[in-house]
Amino acid sequence: DDVRLFGFVRFTTGDAMSKRVKFALITWIGEDVSGLQRAKTGTDKTLVKEVVQNFAKEFVISDHKELDEDYIKNELKKAGGANYDAQTE
Repeated sequence: DDVRLFGFVRFTTGDAMSKRVKFALITWIGEDVSGLQRAKTGTDKTLVKEVVQNFAKEFVISDHKELDEDYIKNELKKAGGANYDAQTE
């Protein structure tokens, strides 16, 4: 809980009619990270974004509950636009 981390994660989202690959950029800031280190996160994230430029959604997380795979997939699905689940009946 005293570290800052950046993650780039790939998920396959969509439904039976439309599968899509989505990427998420995750910034983890532990609860015990000092104020100075928190301030440096913005500068460091700018450098990360120079390398990782293509992602559907960005997450800034400090709670372990938000690292849940289903939560992230659901947020990516919302960011993905059209939802064709209703057509599978």
